[in-house]
Amino acid sequence: MPAGPTQRRAVWSWAFYDWANSAFATTVVAGFFPLFFKDYWNSGVSAAESTLRLGNANALASLAILLAAPVLGAIADRSHGRKRFLAAFAALGVLATAALVGVAQGQWLTAAAFFVLASVGFSGSLVFYDALLPDVAAPEQLDRVSALGYALGYLGGGLLFGVNVAMVIAPAWFGLPGRAMAVKLAFVSVALWWAVFSVPLFVNVRERHKGPALGLSRAAVAGLRQLSRTARQVRGLRMVALFLVAYWLYIDGVDTVYRMAVDYGLSIGLSASGLMMALLLTQFVSFPAALGFGRLAGVMGVRRAIYLALWVYAGVIGWGYFLHDVYQFYLMALGIGLVQGGLQSLSRSYFARMVPPGQSAEFFGFYNMMGKFAAVLGPALVGWTAALTGSARLSILSILLLFAAGGALLWKVDEERGRREALAVAGP
Repeated sequence: MPAGPTQRRAVWSWAFYDWANSAFATTVVAGFFPLFFKDYWNSGVSAAESTLRLGNANALASLAILLAAPVLGAIADRSHGRKRFLAAFAALGVLATAALVGVAQGQWLTAAAFFVLASVGFSGSLVFYDALLPDVAAPEQLDRVSALGYALGYLGGGLLFGVNVAMVIAPAWFGLPGRAMAVKLAFVSVALWWAVFSVPLFVNVRERHKGPALGLSRAAVAGLRQLSRTARQVRGLRMVALFLVAYWLYIDGVDTVYRMAVDYGLSIGLSASGLMMALLLTQFVSFPAALGFGRLAGVMGVRRAIYLALWVYAGVIGWGYFLHDVYQFYLMALGIGLVQGGLQSLSRSYFARMVPPGQSAEFFGFYNMMGKFAAVLGPALVGWTAALTGSARLSILSILLLFAAGGALLWKVDEERGRREALAVAGP
């Protein structure tokens, strides 16, 4: 980690945004929203129909950020506004998450609308959060700093999720009238957690800029022109283009498993309390595992470590097809927890090495665009397969193709060549 106290403070403040927003990813996206959406906001609806609705909501949220992310990244680079854009999207996510508390039983469309808005806020903020990574970490520290962010995210998100699980399992302990109110208050706790722990980043992280800052309107015009140029650059940067397509394919599987696992477990008859405890296990296993992957990358290389994670994910998907008991879901959660943070953090730091200097927000806009494009297809694929076949088990196997195709393309990526290409297009 950086030696100077100012730089150390910037690194930890940056990483604490992962601690802040991961509460949304765990309690809302992976945990209670799928559970509550199926049993409360879709009460009386078939499991296949509620799965389709959840898949479509996830796909719509991802499509919105897919269209906006690269444009916003280009504008933020030219206006020197990464932190301002991050704040705006985080505020959207916080407010929309808190608004879920007012959605009554059976109002699935209203719940889905707030979920879409909150997901856009969450994903949009990550475009600018990821783009700040090169501002707080030197090139040789990217893997470990990126892993620190994910590790703190799993720890922070897991701590709050643990409290939320206790609230839902035993609402009387917290003076609550029932499970429904406990879930709604869990959403409010996520909004507060997200808002409070975002503050250190805005206080202690400084952006590094290339060129003069422009006003918003001029930045928009210049940003769109720059985006067009960057699209041509991405096509010309062969290693960046190959990695983005590979990442798009394999992160599709990761996002789909994360977003739809609880819905899948409910659809095949597993208990809600058992599924929540399995997700909690994933969070706390992921904390040391993410840190461990940062170190593992230094021993075996970043790309080999990514491949290790992909193989484990493929095994988990195959195992998931045969699930019948909650203990099997626990084993599935354990496997995911061991590699999930490592795969995400190393993908981010691997890409950061090949980004032209001064264009990090713009290029991370493309990076997040590919990830969110994957999240458009994956949940929709699972939802429609379940709806058309009536079998949740069949839908999960399609994810294996995505991991295989992504791994095949990643094999063609040469990191050193990617760095040379990035420096060549950056200019003096």
